[in-house]
Amino acid sequence: MSIQNTQTVAGASLALAQSHYENFPVASALLPMHLRKPIGMIYAFARQADDFADEGNLATEERLSLLNGFRRELARIHAKTTPETEFFVALQATIEQHQLPLQPFYDLLDAFSQDVAKSRYADFGEVMDYCRRSANPIGRLLLHLYGMATPRNIGMSDAICSSLQIINFLQDVAIDYKKDRIYFPQDEMRKYKITESQIASGSTAGTWGLFMEFEINRARRLLQSGAPLGLVLPGRIGLEMRAIIAGGERILQKLHKSHGDMFNQRPVLKPWDWTYMLYRAISKR
Repeated sequence: MSIQNTQTVAGASLALAQSHYENFPVASALLPMHLRKPIGMIYAFARQADDFADEGNLATEERLSLLNGFRRELARIHAKTTPETEFFVALQATIEQHQLPLQPFYDLLDAFSQDVAKSRYADFGEVMDYCRRSANPIGRLLLHLYGMATPRNIGMSDAICSSLQIINFLQDVAIDYKKDRIYFPQDEMRKYKITESQIASGSTAGTWGLFMEFEINRARRLLQSGAPLGLVLPGRIGLEMRAIIAGGERILQKLHKSHGDMFNQRPVLKPWDWTYMLYRAISKR
């Protein structure tokens, strides 16, 4: 595969990543130009694999087979042989150029495979274990890309990524339920007397508001515990991180204002919100 073709694939991957993330900046104009395409490659890998688990009407076996195809391509990269697809040839070039670890890519595939087979979570520990593999690998790869993958930074990144994943769960309750998935811990649903039929009907009656306030506050605490990373990262990558954190905070504010009624008021960031996020990102430096 020529250098020109590799760059074309990387550019297309960047566009794919940017088109799928409505609420948080992805490889945005805030980042240095030389980082946008490699970040696009990372997100495109995750987006495609996630779509294998989520999109269309494929049978379980077909979804798992597609994910296993990605695993085989990663194995070729690990063995330093040429992958079979143009996307993975381009990804191999990105991994080698920036010395990225392969384990986070495998962790993402494990999480998406779990989505195919598992639809309920017994407790918050199980949810966090899922986040460890579905969200945290992205942050870890970005830190390696930035040359900032210290143990302390990884810990803060994991907190931010897990929080953002949980925030997505909160705003997408109705969407996930249509896929027969509930990411609320089952023991907490029982504690607050929340039933699946209530989610199915989109009802916020009874203790729903209290339940959502508990979930929102925990996600906020987790996000805040990682927020210092936005001040540790230098220059424009720090600005990008602070904007992402501000986006998470903004979604939580919208969820709180609606008393957790994401059924009728699913929070989406609008132009004014993005202006506010940028202001927060700049003013916090």
